[in-house]
Amino acid sequence: MNIHANLNGKCALVTGGASGIGLATVEALAQCGATVAVNDLPGSAALAREEKRLQEAGFNVFAVGADMGNSDDIATMVDTVVARTGKLDYLINNAATPGTRTAIPASDLESQTDAFWYKLLSVNLLGPFNCIKSALPHLKASKGAVVNVASTAAFGGGGSSTAYAAGKSALVLMTRELAKGLGPDVRVNGVAPGWVGQSGWDCAWEAEEANAAAIALPLQRIGLPVDYAQVIFFLCAGADYMTGQTLVVDGGLLA
Repeated sequence: MNIHANLNGKCALVTGGASGIGLATVEALAQCGATVAVNDLPGSAALAREEKRLQEAGFNVFAVGADMGNSDDIATMVDTVVARTGKLDYLINNAATPGTRTAIPASDLESQTDAFWYKLLSVNLLGPFNCIKSALPHLKASKGAVVNVASTAAFGGGGSSTAYAAGKSALVLMTRELAKGLGPDVRVNGVAPGWVGQSGWDCAWEAEEANAAAIALPLQRIGLPVDYAQVIFFLCAGADYMTGQTLVVDGGLLA
């Protein structure tokens, strides 16, 4: 990623940072000198692998496992990060779950059980809220920034399911609400990615569908994790007068 900024002395926490958009964001921040706490589920092989790879490359990163559906895990994670770094400047709420290996049509209500809804909302909506809640004193102290990773599903439906789209839509609203509530000390913004290639996402689409979507996009390609990480980086390290916004980054999909 061709980004040039001096983030020496800055500390970031990236949830779901062991793959896809999260990992690309970790790399962007670390390349510019930030200390980055990389989160994934406890015991994640990907988390251990990426921590080792990035440390061997000379980056100041460290792993911190936590389940975003568990508020106690989240509080412990934030405490661990601050105990190690002494501060927190940027919180990137990227971790999420589709809850299903294949997309569930909006017409299929039976597959979207109470347990399914609870899982998606606890990880995709309450998880970011609890991360912000736990990190708030530290973000206020540093005049920091939050970036919530939503989805274009928040604006037009789709995604892995109705429950997924509804949760991401609520995340966009929560971003606006918390921007009002936490300003002027903390900026809160969001990113709404469209199609993501090479994401490591649990819910994959068929290759033909992805190719058809790419042809239809004005930019005629599927977005890569780095495309979204660039915007997240901007909302963290720049955009000093921006808050309460969710930037749609989709190659022109919604256009």
